[in-house]
Amino acid sequence: MSSLLKEDMEKKLFKPKGHTLNEFIETKSKFKERYYLCTSVAKQKEVHISLVKHYRACLDEKYEISEMWLLKDLEYIDGKEPDTDNPNFDMMFEEVRKIEAYSCASKYAFARSLIKLNTLYTKRDIKVLNFDSSYIEEGVIWASNNGDCLVLMRICFYASNLLCLSLCPMP
Repeated sequence: MSSLLKEDMEKKLFKPKGHTLNEFIETKSKFKERYYLCTSVAKQKEVHISLVKHYRACLDEKYEISEMWLLKDLEYIDGKEPDTDNPNFDMMFEEVRKIEAYSCASKYAFARSLIKLNTLYTKRDIKVLNFDSSYIEEGVIWASNNGDCLVLMRICFYASNLLCLSLCPMP
């Protein structure tokens, strides 16, 4: 489903503007509309971060950019509490923009995308605060597939260790 959504959003919103959609995550909203936080690269190699509103008009899917920032203007991304399953994070441009991702895994996927795009295009020193670095740094496992698999693997590993420890008799 997400690859179809990405393809549709790219075709209807980003390609006409001369952008290539790189990554998107769903965000939570108090309203009935769906919102996505997207990263895209323009033909001039300028990286944009967009908050996109998704809605239906009759039977057609529509997308509209609500807010847009440039990656080169991002001062820091703050993951809030790295030791909890918290989908909230802040991005600091001229002012702080508070975001609630749909899941903690998507928050980390978005942070990885920003880091990768920064390395490729802007080469600036963006502060990455309050993220578990073992889930952010590019490793052998997620270099070939989506990093969410790595996050899920580690959570399962920790859960199985806790289960084993709880089953062991105490001396």
